[in-house]
Amino acid sequence: MDRQRLDKWLWHARVVKARTSAAALVEAGDVRVNGVRETAPGHTVKAGDVLTIGLDRTVRVLKITGFSERRGDASSARVLYDDLQERTD
Repeated sequence: MDRQRLDKWLWHARVVKARTSAAALVEAGDVRVNGVRETAPGHTVKAGDVLTIGLDRTVRVLKITGFSERRGDASSARVLYDDLQERTD
């Protein structure tokens, strides 16, 4: 698998708790793909794409490194992306 729907990837990577929440997040315009605001949950993403995601009062910047057929536990979700933010806490 080399591409996946944006909402499905967000759910599989455990960025959100439910796929419907992922779709709502995208439709609200809170997700950018390679710097461009995306509002279609069905937009396909590929490895190497950089997602900027506005969640609550934080912003996450993630680089897609892989895909999954199904949603797994947190450790398997963590290998789907590289967190590009430097933690200061």
